[in-house]
Order: sequence, then C-alpha cells, then structure tokens
Amino acid sequence: MARMKVLLLKDVQDLGEAGEVYSVAGGYARNYLMPRGMAVLATRGALKQAEEIKQAGIRRRAQERSNAEAQAQMISGKRLLFAANAGENDRLYGSITASDIAEQLAAAVGFEIDRRRIQIEHGLRDLDIHDVAIRLMPDIAATFKVAVVREGEDWAAAEKRHAAKVARQAAEAE
Repeated sequence: MARMKVLLLKDVQDLGEAGEVYSVAGGYARNYLMPRGMAVLATRGALKQAEEIKQAGIRRRAQERSNAEAQAQMISGKRLLFAANAGENDRLYGSITASDIAEQLAAAVGFEIDRRRIQIEHGLRDLDIHDVAIRLMPDIAATFKVAVVREGEDWAAAEKRHAAKVARQAAEAE
C-alpha cells in the first residue's frame, strides 16, 4: 500500500489538527480526505501555507470552545418537564428519548441541540427526576434536570414522587 503525505486543512477526528502534515494510506487520502476538502497533497507550495492554516485552526477551536462554554452556562440548571402515560408501578408505556430531550431543550435555550451529545444510555422509562448530561465538547459538559410526570402533573408532583422514592430507598438500605 502506498502512503501519501497530506496537509490537513481541517481538524480530522482520530487523525490530527488543521495545518499538520501526516502520512496516510493513499486510498484514505484520495477517497476520503481530499474529496471532502479536509486535506491536500503535501507539496512545497502547500507546506508554505501550513502555518497560516494551523493558526486559523487554533482561532477556530478557541471560538468553538468559547461558544461551547457559553452554551454550557445556558444549559446548566435547566429543568425540563415531560408528561407521559404510565402504569401503576410508575413505569412509562413508552420512553423519553434523547431526541425528545434535545427537541425540548433546544426550544428552552433557543439554539439547536444535537441529540447524539445527550448522555443517556437508554430512554427514560420511569416517572422521576433524572439528571441528564450533555457533552458539548470532549472536555465541556453541562447537566440539567428532566422530570417525567403523569399527564396533568407539574414539577411539584415530580419532586414529591422523587423525595418519596429516595426515602423508600434509604429505608431499604438500612
């Protein structure tokens, strides 16, 4: 397999940052990096632009970081309320998914939320107050509360149910 030296124009996850030169498989360079505008062949002319590309990448990452920190501040402490149908044992007939949470959170904060950044393993399937995390960047995260209640109930009912559940678990632990 022939390897090629390429200059990255954009940050590429699991490879490197903009402005750096890497030796990659020829097919990866020709079929993935170059058609997507992520890299160019590392020629003398391109290498002269490497420092300029690197500085632009640093500025862009700093801007993205400040945006993510501002978004994390807006999201932290938010309280979302979901009304759902549930059985006698406080289990939902369906579930509240990351997509549902992202949609309602986006409406609450006023900017788009990517559902894949919301950190829940499975949908929320029981009536309770849940702490949910959202990862905006690898090292920037925010947490907020999601209350799942029966239709017609409000946040106070969710807090009362949560307090009763905590007391019941404490009694069982003793």
